Amino acid sequence: MRKKDTAKRRKPEFYGKALDEAEKLELEEARGIEGIDEEIAILRVKLRELILAKPESLDLHLKVATTIARLVTTRYNITKEQKRSLKESVTKVLTEIAVPLGIKSLVR
Repeated sequence: MRKKDTAKRRKPEFYGKALDEAEKLELEEARGIEGIDEEIAILRVKLRELILAKPESLDLHLKVATTIARLVTTRYNITKEQKRSLKESVTKVLTEIAVPLGIKSLVR
């Protein structure tokens, strides 16, 4: 047995005290996922829902958008210039959504 396999088996024991049986199964399932693409996708869906449900919560929209930008940066390991461009793009999208909803001030 390889060292990595042994280490993986010990993790449920460490966290097992804090998890019920269903959560332990979910933890095992989550271990099989590689990368952060699903997390990025779900945050995008939740951001859209948040914008529609609470258009006045601009600070929260920007926090979620910033989190998405950080995850994308991590995912693609992009340069600072690319990161700036991504942030500008996200801000533009939020502005294009906010303005039609009647929100005048989005970016400070």
